[in-house]
Amino acid sequence: MSLPHIPLPPCRRDSLPPTASPPIPPVPSKLTLKPQKPANLPRYIPSYIKVPPSPSISKMEEYSVQDSSKFEFCSPSLWQDSFKTLYQFYESGQLCDVEVKAGERSFRCHRVVLACVSQYFRAMFNSPMTESKQNVVTIQDNNVDASSLELLIRYAYLAKLKITVENVQPLLYAASILQVEPVAEACCKFMKRHLHPSNCIAVKNFAEQHGRSVLMKLVDEFICENFVHVVDSDEFVNLSPGTLELLLRQTELNVDNEAQVYEAVIKWVRHDITFRKAFLPQLMAKVKLPLLSPTYLMEHVESEDLIRKNLECRDFLDEAKYYQMSLVSLVPDVKVTERARPRKSYAGVLFCVGGRGVSGDPFRSTECYDVRKDCWFKVSDMIARRRHVGVCSAGGCVYAVGGHDGKDHLCSAEIFDPEINRWTELTSMATARRGIALACLGGPIYAVGGLDDNTCYSVVERYDPRSDTWTFVSNMNIPRGGVGVAALKGHLYAVGGNDGTTSLDSCESYDPFLNKWSVISSMANRRAGAGAAVLNGCLYVVGGFFDNSPLDTVERYDPKTNSWTFVARMSCSRGGVGVASLGGLLYAVGGHNGKNYLNSVEAYDPLADRWTTVMSIPEWRAGAGVVYCDSPVKVVHQAARRGAVSCV
Repeated sequence: MSLPHIPLPPCRRDSLPPTASPPIPPVPSKLTLKPQKPANLPRYIPSYIKVPPSPSISKMEEYSVQDSSKFEFCSPSLWQDSFKTLYQFYESGQLCDVEVKAGERSFRCHRVVLACVSQYFRAMFNSPMTESKQNVVTIQDNNVDASSLELLIRYAYLAKLKITVENVQPLLYAASILQVEPVAEACCKFMKRHLHPSNCIAVKNFAEQHGRSVLMKLVDEFICENFVHVVDSDEFVNLSPGTLELLLRQTELNVDNEAQVYEAVIKWVRHDITFRKAFLPQLMAKVKLPLLSPTYLMEHVESEDLIRKNLECRDFLDEAKYYQMSLVSLVPDVKVTERARPRKSYAGVLFCVGGRGVSGDPFRSTECYDVRKDCWFKVSDMIARRRHVGVCSAGGCVYAVGGHDGKDHLCSAEIFDPEINRWTELTSMATARRGIALACLGGPIYAVGGLDDNTCYSVVERYDPRSDTWTFVSNMNIPRGGVGVAALKGHLYAVGGNDGTTSLDSCESYDPFLNKWSVISSMANRRAGAGAAVLNGCLYVVGGFFDNSPLDTVERYDPKTNSWTFVARMSCSRGGVGVASLGGLLYAVGGHNGKNYLNSVEAYDPLADRWTTVMSIPEWRAGAGVVYCDSPVKVVHQAARRGAVSCV
């Protein structure tokens, strides 16, 4: 059968005959375009043509103009448009070159898209392995479920997915296995926002199993912050011994007192006594038993069968009892260990009161140091401005006495209650003076030494908080302005100062029962305007001025041997420095280095004999009063946030 005749299509005039060979095009002539300066001629535009205003170069994102002879075109939306098209291909199954299977489901998609998003697929498709050439790839890990795989594939095309409480764990697992790190990080952040005392331990275990170190750290921080609530949850007893021990080591553990830590350990052990009692000594070694009250030690710890039947735990109990007896001088001082250092949450706070800075004007401001968060925060201002003020803490309150307000020497006194964030005036002392030192000894408060423009004082006044009255006690042996004072072992110690002529190295102690001052060993350095504080049964004297030269040296006095020894120097010289002890460390705040006022703060660790820089105080200042107060820092924070009246 003959085929029907099909006529040839008509030839276009610009086409060659079908049988002819295409001509060889001539070599194009070189045309050099030279930038021409446009002639400044009027442009004729017909009235019927609407010409939009020309966009400025800054708005023309598609062009990068380098010179007038060329430009570079860029389409910002191309990649988005391309991936939209790729997703349409994925949805319709077009141009797909690989099939990925998980369980009973499979997904046809594009290798290049998966390789762009997943390190797992990138390594697979670029390797000489068999899978790189296969059209079907099966995920061998049965824990990668099909729903999570589908979400990750869609994410590869759309750059978005929905994370829910129900899918976050399988999705995190799949993202970890397939190495889609942005999704894994998003899952970790989602889980952090949904952490709760009832689920945080399960989340921690999940993070450990899948090597999510960032999530593990976030969960550890959550457990430390919410430890008391975690202990109350059903999940607490599921902690591993190692994890619990690591938690107990944390000085940042947020508890109101160490009894809560002790009770948590006993609860955990009692959940499975047969297996867990073997871990009791290593866990109890991390509990700060010396900081428990004698009553609690006798009524709860000593009577506990788990403690009584374990020799190592009984040693820890004996250590705690000896430490408590040493505080009231019933036994000689015991060696201080980490177990005798409070956790930061109940260590108390530092108050920095008054002083002066670059302007020369005395401050009314009061700032507090939160050791757990390593930050300073403001509380209410004092009633009066005060520099070279005497401060001390008693009964959970802060006292500020004397000083100079920029015009006059002061004899006034005021008290700050951290629970209501309020300063209140007290009865004034008899002698107006600055460079005064304050200390609490057995209830009464002593205002020691000081000076005015004409005199350095040896006078000492005693304040009774119950009657709000001042009385004189025996004078010191010599006048001392800018003296350092601290209470230790039932005595008051006055060190250094200035007698009106020179800085002093002499020291003396006061016995309140004899109402008498007695000379003790002198320091190695003469110093006035030094900071003094007690730590671990010793008196520390920090910085100060030797006449007009600031010092960086630190001396420690041992009342048992009546001797002074040098310890590590500070990082810089500090005259007029404020010093107080907090949480087993000694803090030096501000001061003057001979050229500038300072806002830097450093802490001394007596166990390591080393100074470490901590958060600086906001105001550069010297001549401030710095004191430790045993008020819980959360109470001080809450009162400050309430914005109570500053003074009455």
